[in-house]
Amino acid sequence: MSTATAENTTTTRTPENVTIKPQRMGFEFDNTVPKYWLDNSPFLSHMMNALSVLFPQGEQFFVDSVRYYRDQINDPKLKKEVAGFIGQEAMHSLEHVAMNQHVRDQDMPVEELEHHLRLLLQGFAKRLPKRHQLAITCALEHMTAMMADMLLERSDVREDMHETMRPLWVWHAIEETEHKAVTYDVFQQVGGTYLERSFYQIVSTSLLGVMTAYFTVRMIWNDKRSFSVKDTAKGLWRMWGVDGVFSSLIPTWLEYFKPGFHPWDHDNSALIERFKADILAYAAPEYRDGNRRKLN
Repeated sequence: MSTATAENTTTTRTPENVTIKPQRMGFEFDNTVPKYWLDNSPFLSHMMNALSVLFPQGEQFFVDSVRYYRDQINDPKLKKEVAGFIGQEAMHSLEHVAMNQHVRDQDMPVEELEHHLRLLLQGFAKRLPKRHQLAITCALEHMTAMMADMLLERSDVREDMHETMRPLWVWHAIEETEHKAVTYDVFQQVGGTYLERSFYQIVSTSLLGVMTAYFTVRMIWNDKRSFSVKDTAKGLWRMWGVDGVFSSLIPTWLEYFKPGFHPWDHDNSALIERFKADILAYAAPEYRDGNRRKLN
């Protein structure tokens, strides 16, 4: 399908004050990180650990789906943004590999879960047409972007994270916000359609939900001596109850189905400016200048 038949021929709407630039952080996770680092809750901590296990392979899938179309992009600004997106996703993978090793050291079945994710990606996603793979990436990037926005907006969520884990997730949220429209803009330029992106939003959401739930249950089972019905119920309510972390995102998720939707319809670039300078001070010394720390 030609670019002329695409849903929207706009190539990039990233605000001028947003720079998509890779930043290595070199986070380390040692015995100062509590096992239950999110609100002292086994359920919530295992759930976030499960998300982290998904990231390295998932982000490699994102990179591959965008890189395939890089030579078809004519807009110089979008080309530069694609390069930044690829670099940022590579850094995310490195940092979450380090976190996942920490989870593995707690006797969690990380290798088994990674194997199951690999089967899904290789047996299903990678067999789809390339533009369908890009549509999946667009859908998942929308979900990571809306979760990133929630994390940066809600101090109650950030403050429930232990101080040794909070910088990783805030940094990741900043960069997901910076590049939240790159895959969408590429998808539009190469002829992506409304039907494709809507269909794969439903498919991707379903698969992400199933895999996250399965990974979480496997970790809870491995740590069953710490299982608590009360903790699990409280965690589920925190995620899906009134003003829950996930339930509050439903309106944003639905916005993706608007025919004229674009990720930067919601310009939250001010959140990047609010957190960026402080979070860079949490990088390992070889990756940063200065030593300011005031993240909250």
